[in-house]
Amino acid sequence: MSHYATYIAKALATEGGHLQIGRGGFSLHFENSWLSGYDCDTVKAEAIAAGLPVYDSRNVDFGAVAKLACSGPMIAVGRSPDPKPWNALTFVPLYHVMEAYRQAGAEVHNMPPAPAEVGEDG
Repeated sequence: MSHYATYIAKALATEGGHLQIGRGGFSLHFENSWLSGYDCDTVKAEAIAAGLPVYDSRNVDFGAVAKLACSGPMIAVGRSPDPKPWNALTFVPLYHVMEAYRQAGAEVHNMPPAPAEVGEDG
């Protein structure tokens, strides 16, 4: 068992828990916290094998990543998403951010299913 296994288990148990990898290293999001580092390939392999949602944007155009990171909404990790409309200062389900990165060309693994949209009557 690696030293990441405990944190990956916590991320799997947290709504919105995930691993994000970019040019500056990795961030493993769980509960009300995160673990950051530079051992990207090790933690990525372990997270994928465990079934954790992972997106890796290291090979995506820098401008596209910057736009997503600065202008896109934030992932609701361990909390409820905000109501629509969403903007850069709102929290959304993990699927929506992962899908935006996937469309930009990021490598995506174990993507959660799209959440059911709630109609106007509830």
